[in-house]
Amino acid sequence: MLLGLFGDSQSPSVKIDWSLYGGAESTHPPARTTASYASSSRSASASVSDDSTSDYEVDASLPSLSRYRARLRGDQSDTTVSDAEDDTKPPPTTSTGIGERLLKNEAGLAWLPPISDPQDGADFLWLLTEEPHRSRRKAILAAHPEIKRLMGHEPWTKWISLAVLLLQVGMALTMGFLQVHPLNWKFLLAAYVIGGTANQNTFLAIHEITHNLAFRSIQANKWWAILVNCAIGVPYAMLFKPYHIEHHKHLGEEGMDTDLPTKLELLCLKNVLGKAFFATFQIFFYALRPGFVKAQKPTVWLFANFAVLLAFDFALIQTAGWYAMFYLLESSFFAGSLHPCAAHFIAEHYMFAGVQMETWSYYGPLNALAYNVGYHNEHHDFPSIPWSRLPALRAAAPEFYDVLPCHTSWPLVTVQFILGTDSGLYARIKRLSKKAGCKALEGAKEAVGAAGGPTDVQVSNDMAHKAQKQHDKNA
Repeated sequence: MLLGLFGDSQSPSVKIDWSLYGGAESTHPPARTTASYASSSRSASASVSDDSTSDYEVDASLPSLSRYRARLRGDQSDTTVSDAEDDTKPPPTTSTGIGERLLKNEAGLAWLPPISDPQDGADFLWLLTEEPHRSRRKAILAAHPEIKRLMGHEPWTKWISLAVLLLQVGMALTMGFLQVHPLNWKFLLAAYVIGGTANQNTFLAIHEITHNLAFRSIQANKWWAILVNCAIGVPYAMLFKPYHIEHHKHLGEEGMDTDLPTKLELLCLKNVLGKAFFATFQIFFYALRPGFVKAQKPTVWLFANFAVLLAFDFALIQTAGWYAMFYLLESSFFAGSLHPCAAHFIAEHYMFAGVQMETWSYYGPLNALAYNVGYHNEHHDFPSIPWSRLPALRAAAPEFYDVLPCHTSWPLVTVQFILGTDSGLYARIKRLSKKAGCKALEGAKEAVGAAGGPTDVQVSNDMAHKAQKQHDKNA
């Protein structure tokens, strides 16, 4: 019964404005009959695949957005078209309000993602397109140059992260001095509710500090990240930093973005039990996967991170015993397991409901505990804007963000990921690494560009694999 409730047709965690795809605001259009006004307004919106096109195709009866835009603006210059030929009139199912909303959000429609049936769970969705954040950042800055004033560090980050560190140290000492057993229900409840929330907050504080948003000085940010890392119990901050920077620079690139699941994970964790295992122990996947995919060279800062954590852990154990240490470790485990705040790991980049979008935002109340990491499209567009000003970014450029599908609930994301048929480890967008310098890849991009547009075209898995195979042969 649960599987039925969370099937691909439901997707309770996803909010889509279907009026942008030719339906009513909350009702999707008939499959393979209508499409978004965005699709009819962009010459580069064709979807090329070796087997099928998008489920939401252009209906010839829909008005051209450019001509409908003229009608909404009161432009009567085109008076030669008869009522029978005039396609600027909204169709019966399209209200003037929808048309006005389309006009208002026109600038952002270029990034409206295609929607189709969820892809075959045997492989990832391989694309030869560029990730969307660079181009959208450029467009937003052109339309709203004042957004640059939102960039810079946020002084409150250091005080909040320090308070959470002191909370966790205090809780660890309490558990140690009271000698509450780590498997006692009171211990586990405290580690889940307080510790899991606090350490997820610490993970995300380190995420902010990784972008140098706590202090002006780069060195001060690094030392502070190492300090608040003590709440986690294991060295993390300086291991996370290089991998996360590459995640931004090479989003979705195979062999570079270690946030992507591997083929082995896909093959072993395909069913409900496999997805439940992944969601429960995802902290270990994120901790261990980078070392297998792309090992980083040790740095002085990494050694400093290990030295400080080892010294802190030793002092904690000497002062309050191993139970205190177990509290921090259990807190970190719960922070990356089946915890409401941990759902952001899955919500950020996994696809749902057939929406071919690789970065998702969530605007709900749990952002208050998580440095607004739910504003994830906004964050990837502008990594130099701190957490406290991401809502202001969205408010300043609503035409770019309000049109995008988003998540309404982090807990529902986890449930949908595990029980639903529209998502799983396969539901990630991947690209061939830019480092490959593959001539076959460039040739494929040119060929697809000639077919429908160079930057907004879906390329089938088969074509991407052929390009990689040709590169390997040439190498």
